[in-house]
Amino acid sequence: MAGLVLAIDQGTTSSRAIVFAEDFTSVSSGQQEFKQYFPKSGWVEHSPSDIWDSTLEVCREALEKAPQGGADVAAIGITNQRETTLIWDRSTGEPVYNAIVWQDRRTSDTCARLRSEGLEETFSAKTGLLLDPYFSGTKIAWILDNVAGVRERAERGELAFGTVDTWLIWHLTGGKVHATDATNASRTLIYNIHENAWDEDLCRLLGIPMSLLPQVRDSADDFGFSAPDLFGRPLPILGVAGDQQAATLGQACFNPGMVKSTYGTGCFALMNTGETPVRSKNRMLTTIAYRLDGKTTYALEGSIFVAGAAVQWLRDGLGLIDSAGETQGLAEQADSTQDVYLVPAFVGLGAPYWDADARGAMFGLTRNTGPKEIARAVLQSVGFQTGDLLDAMRADWPDAKPPVLRVDGGMSASDWTMQFLADILGAPVDRPTVAETTALGAAWLAGSKAGVWPGADAFSAQWKLDRRFEPRLQESERLRLLSGWKDAVNRTKSTSD
Repeated sequence: MAGLVLAIDQGTTSSRAIVFAEDFTSVSSGQQEFKQYFPKSGWVEHSPSDIWDSTLEVCREALEKAPQGGADVAAIGITNQRETTLIWDRSTGEPVYNAIVWQDRRTSDTCARLRSEGLEETFSAKTGLLLDPYFSGTKIAWILDNVAGVRERAERGELAFGTVDTWLIWHLTGGKVHATDATNASRTLIYNIHENAWDEDLCRLLGIPMSLLPQVRDSADDFGFSAPDLFGRPLPILGVAGDQQAATLGQACFNPGMVKSTYGTGCFALMNTGETPVRSKNRMLTTIAYRLDGKTTYALEGSIFVAGAAVQWLRDGLGLIDSAGETQGLAEQADSTQDVYLVPAFVGLGAPYWDADARGAMFGLTRNTGPKEIARAVLQSVGFQTGDLLDAMRADWPDAKPPVLRVDGGMSASDWTMQFLADILGAPVDRPTVAETTALGAAWLAGSKAGVWPGADAFSAQWKLDRRFEPRLQESERLRLLSGWKDAVNRTKSTSD
């Protein structure tokens, strides 16, 4: 069992830890949900201590359940919710404010002001990103400008910024390592993805002192050792990647043109574009897929803010279901003569619209519309939004072959949803046997760096298909449904085209 790897998967609503064996199967795990804070409309926060404490507990749980108490674990890999922003005291580790979550929209006005000053092209050309509250840069600026005394402390070099991976590395190493990897850095709005360096000009525009920033390392690299008292012995941290990039690796999308889509709280599709960053003309993001041995591989990414969160809304907001698994049964029984569309813009619209002020809406309601039709509309919204992303990707990179989409995440377990996805895309959808692809990607980074797991080619060869969903819908019906969706989105936007 010398090939055991501990993968930390710190997500938006829960922290998980999984111990993987060298055949890529899970041998033990732990998971713990934590509280979400919504101080104002559009604001989303986490307690930094909740993030760390829950991560530590699930790691200990997974190790305890592993063979021989995890004695043969060779390395730790970390994957994390991206863009979520923390600032803390370098000497005490105490945060100066709650973690501002990637979903948070409080900096919409800041982004609008920067756009009005004609600065979006400046940011986009260097970072591959758009001016949106989603990214870390304006969140950092908000904390500096709105929490008493923080800017002065930052300018004195007393504080540290990090995304969640950096926060975890800091605590795992007992404050010895302040570092991130290139994938997480590429989501901050202040990292030049072409030069692979923090950008002084962008930091100046946002008023961010460079002394706040962590060192940027490869995705498979030396991030230090865990403190001996945490797990009984020091463990090397050898792999780090943001959750969507980690899922891309876990899906073995190493070749240009390969596409994966992850369905969790949101939905995130990434297309590997190889060594060349493809500049989007359709408001997609250009980002770093991974950096290995100093070599950067790029991707086009489309981000949808609400996917699985819409199912949670059915359960917690409307009380129409008791568990997520009920949605498929309801959708199967829905009245096929009703065209009900949900545009789940609960926190704005993501790619390719990027409308922070849009809010969710439902169209096509009749007196006969009930829970079944609403549940179907929720599941269908995932397929429609994915279609928007892939259409934009293909327009940006015409040389890309029509993709087979590799899927993962909680919603990919729904056969009904995946079949609708294949139908509305008009393309095959492949679901792998290993569902935990995000954690697996982090484990592969650490395991391969430790020398106990194979390299990319051998890892790719062992990717296994659970089921392929082939499109079955008539083209005329597919186009009719898409037309209705486009109309619904246009009605939902905060401004007309």
